[in-house]
Amino acid sequence: MSTTKKLAGVALAAALGVTTLSACGGGDAKDKAAGASDAPKSKTVTLVSHDSFNVTDTVLKEFEQQSGYTVKVLKSGDAGAALNQEILTKGSPRGDVFFGVDNTLLSRALDNGIFTPYEAKGLAEVKPEYVLDKEHRVTPIDSGDICVNYDKAYFAEKKIAPPQTLDDLIKPEYKNLLVTENAATSSPGLGFLLASVGKYGEDGWKDYWSKLKANGVEVVDGWEQAYNERFSGSAGGKKAKGDRPLVVSYASSPPVEVLYGEPQPAEAPTGVSTGTCFRQIEFAGLLKGAKNEEGGKALVDFLVSKKFQEDMPLQMFVNPVTKDAALPELFTKHGVVVEKPENVAPETIAKNREQWVKAWTALVVK
Repeated sequence: MSTTKKLAGVALAAALGVTTLSACGGGDAKDKAAGASDAPKSKTVTLVSHDSFNVTDTVLKEFEQQSGYTVKVLKSGDAGAALNQEILTKGSPRGDVFFGVDNTLLSRALDNGIFTPYEAKGLAEVKPEYVLDKEHRVTPIDSGDICVNYDKAYFAEKKIAPPQTLDDLIKPEYKNLLVTENAATSSPGLGFLLASVGKYGEDGWKDYWSKLKANGVEVVDGWEQAYNERFSGSAGGKKAKGDRPLVVSYASSPPVEVLYGEPQPAEAPTGVSTGTCFRQIEFAGLLKGAKNEEGGKALVDFLVSKKFQEDMPLQMFVNPVTKDAALPELFTKHGVVVEKPENVAPETIAKNREQWVKAWTALVVK
């Protein structure tokens, strides 16, 4: 899934590509070089991830200093592409831990047997609704809601109430206002399709999309184009003269617009239609055949630690999954709480995903 994926700050991090993040002090590198041949175990642990992974340097360095491992992050495109590469290299993985498989792709990963079961230290602090694999082949790391965002200024100027539900989006007053991503090529696009499946069922979602198409929904390839080019409410969309005041994005988009606003606004310029959301959960897993299995276990433990969970929201713009992690003020002040997101069971997604996407493509795109 993912992202992933995700927003302005993540896009900057994605440009780093393959990154080695180390806690080396002035003489540390020299010491490692001198002792490399004597070390019985690798002191480097490699995290394979989608492009949206990010962590504060000081937080990562603290883990490295405490554990003795140096973390290498191998970024591999979007979540689907990164997962496909791990499936192709099954048994001889490119790293030790994979981060970024979400509940839309989870069954594909588990069915292909790319993970070694491991019950992370700290798993007891993870909220039970996020633990979708009872064999602990994957560990929940974060959650986020894919939702329609709206341009507050547009609706205030037109004196129209912004839509709040999926049903609202097919009403005449919202004709030609929504842009969404292609469900075949984009994680949020697929999430929005799954929101309609969750809401209207396997027998009703096609009828909904027929009505949405008749109401002028625009489909583009990915999030970047939809949010930063076509959407009138984002900073990027304003520069690009986007004319769609509704876009499929994330519930965390408004806090990010505040964080990166120049000057920083007192209120988010965008809002969230909370009745349109699909909950995305991202997982990490110890890769089968990992060269540094012990380091991989330590890294998974770190990803569910309070330190990482509280750092994560402002680095990847997602929500923590542990009970003890607090959200930053930016999220509590400018974000929204989605009380009842749509959900579809991972096994149902696995069974039907390909045929749903094919049917959606034939109905909406072709």
